[in-house]
Amino acid sequence: MGAINWAVLLLTHPFEFKTLLQFWLYHEQKRDIKAIQEHPTSGWDRESMQRCWHFLDLTSRSFAAVIKELDGDLARTICMFYLVLRGLDTVEDDMSIPDDIKQPILRSFHEKTVTPGWKFDGCGPNEKDRQLLVEYDTIVEEVNRLSPHYKAIIVDICHKMETGMADYAHKAATTGSIYLESVAEYDLYCHYVAGLVGEGLSRIFSSSEKEGEWLAEQLELSNSMGLLLQKTNIIRDYREDTDQQRYFWPREIWGQYGFKEMKEIYEPQNAERAQWVQSAMIIDALRHAEDALDYLKLLKNQSVFNFCAIPATMAIATLELCFMNPTMLQRNIKIRKADAASLIMRSTNPKDVGLIFRDFVRKIHAKAVPTDPNFLKLSVACGKIEQWYEHNYPTFIKIVETPEGTRPQMDPEDVRTRTFKAIDKRNAALAKLNPQASKGGSKLPMPDFSNSQGADSAVGTTELFMYMLAAITLVVVLSGGVVYIILKMVGEDSPLKAATRGTAFGEL
Repeated sequence: MGAINWAVLLLTHPFEFKTLLQFWLYHEQKRDIKAIQEHPTSGWDRESMQRCWHFLDLTSRSFAAVIKELDGDLARTICMFYLVLRGLDTVEDDMSIPDDIKQPILRSFHEKTVTPGWKFDGCGPNEKDRQLLVEYDTIVEEVNRLSPHYKAIIVDICHKMETGMADYAHKAATTGSIYLESVAEYDLYCHYVAGLVGEGLSRIFSSSEKEGEWLAEQLELSNSMGLLLQKTNIIRDYREDTDQQRYFWPREIWGQYGFKEMKEIYEPQNAERAQWVQSAMIIDALRHAEDALDYLKLLKNQSVFNFCAIPATMAIATLELCFMNPTMLQRNIKIRKADAASLIMRSTNPKDVGLIFRDFVRKIHAKAVPTDPNFLKLSVACGKIEQWYEHNYPTFIKIVETPEGTRPQMDPEDVRTRTFKAIDKRNAALAKLNPQASKGGSKLPMPDFSNSQGADSAVGTTELFMYMLAAITLVVVLSGGVVYIILKMVGEDSPLKAATRGTAFGEL
């Protein structure tokens, strides 16, 4: 930002100015890839890798910043992973490439990625990442320099992704079907273009040994992380995609509100129904939030956590910005720089990220209106994220500093504190009644009624006596009934009948 922009921001948004100033002054850059000591892992001493870092800055400025701060060779590896998939995505998105040319390129892109000298100049002049493919031989050179285990993961994920992309591109070109019909089809498409990215990243993190080996096996959580980010982008980019005849919103969602074509959604006369479609799309994205939060809890390397957490918090902030915002249907909108800076500074641990998610879903729910057909579903979706946070980080337990160190302390104003204290008091009382059970480690030992005193003990003894009396009476009655039946069967003149005359049974 220039001096004039800073001055304008100070006058118009002083709190945002303060946040950006704090970010500029106090946010510590974790790594400088240009530093000489970083050259062995960042590759900055090679002209070809410098060009790759330049392409990363061109294709995604916000994503580039967190990639560059990854530890060791992870930064360079994920830079190349990102550029390979960006090149593949550019071919798939370019509507000017005929299907008979696009199909063989897409379906063999994993091979071309490791073929020295391969590049492609057939993209349309308006394709924003066209130059990446024009100079793709530089990407190929650096991919081939990667460690074999990293290279194998990148090629494998590229192969899986290109197959799905090619299938969808071929369907649109040959059948005339330009829409994703169902939510299931929407999920599958997002899996190919983003869920597989999550899988690849988890495998790379594990392969680097900066995360556990088992992280590579968390396919469902990895997929959900990718889908949350991808669906957020699809929601936010509605107008841009629609103007370029790229339709990613599934008909199953917008078709139920009476729309025949997706472009009808942004027409002014359809504003109310468009908001219902918008809220349904956001609800669909929110169903991946809990898995994304669970995934973040598994990470142990700080740079890897930051790399994953910052896009996730940006996503939930973007969903809140889009919700019930008609401007989103008219143009692209983004969260403000000060908000982004604040999220970057706060996204340092799972608890704070969970708190960010909770705060933004509260804002989403506060903007919801009961007339929205999706109001109940939205409330449930927001409630699940609230529940996740409360389950993992109970708000009535605070961490306090004491002379002996940090320790948890329950909030005395919270009703749950009184509940826990009541349980502790009851446990202590029960332990006095039954010390042996207390020694065994039982948190809720059963009282020993034989040594108990007071009303509870008396009630328990009386109930036991009544049960015993009822049981004896039942036995007597049943026995009498059996004898009566036997006497009836043997007749009046039997010896048994004679033996019981004059007794209670003989009178039956």
